[in-house]
Amino acid sequence: MKMKWKVLCFLAVLILDGFLCRTMYLSYRETKETLFIPADADGEVIDDIRKQFSGEKLVALTFDDGPHSTYTKELLDGLRERGVHATFFLLGENIEGKEDIVKQMQEDGHLIGNHGLTHILMSRENTNQAIIQIEENNKKIQDITGKRPEYLRPPFGYWNDELESTTHMTVVLWNVDTLDWKLQNSRKVVRNIVKQVEPGDIILLHDIFPTSVKAALEAIDTLQKQGYTFVTVEELLVD
Repeated sequence: MKMKWKVLCFLAVLILDGFLCRTMYLSYRETKETLFIPADADGEVIDDIRKQFSGEKLVALTFDDGPHSTYTKELLDGLRERGVHATFFLLGENIEGKEDIVKQMQEDGHLIGNHGLTHILMSRENTNQAIIQIEENNKKIQDITGKRPEYLRPPFGYWNDELESTTHMTVVLWNVDTLDWKLQNSRKVVRNIVKQVEPGDIILLHDIFPTSVKAALEAIDTLQKQGYTFVTVEELLVD
């Protein structure tokens, strides 16, 4: 009789323990998925907090060496149709005669950055000469948009500490190199993007090649279906 009672007590403890464990687990899951937002937080703060914890798959498309009179315009039209914002690092020597394209970039909400006046290795140039190139291009862009660029992508990604301390601009490189300039094959470029991309990535492309423009738009269509959202570099870095 005593043995039977002990067995019943043991089973009761197991059942109660299991119930308590399940209750604690469910409570943990509910708490983990809850955002604790300050009571006095305004709408913008609430949106920022929710965005941080929403698991959004944000990526930034960036385009170097433009503007191109034909291909950049095609790209801008395609981005507008898809409601996508991108970042353009303009080469100063390519701006003249394409001011309307630069204005369209700004009107459509794209971020405009500096890629130098000419496509030189800035880190191998005399620092003063490199700064002159950067500032001349900043002026070209500001004369069109009314805003001085804050972001810089040095040609080839070459940079150094001396230039960093002198320019007072935010240098933006990349972590997905599509090799579009080398491949000039839209199918292969799309495959490179889709294969490599992860949330938070900055993707390097060039809007001076028709294959790159086609690949960019196809990649957008593919990645949007996978839940990705395209933002400017500024939006990505701020988030």
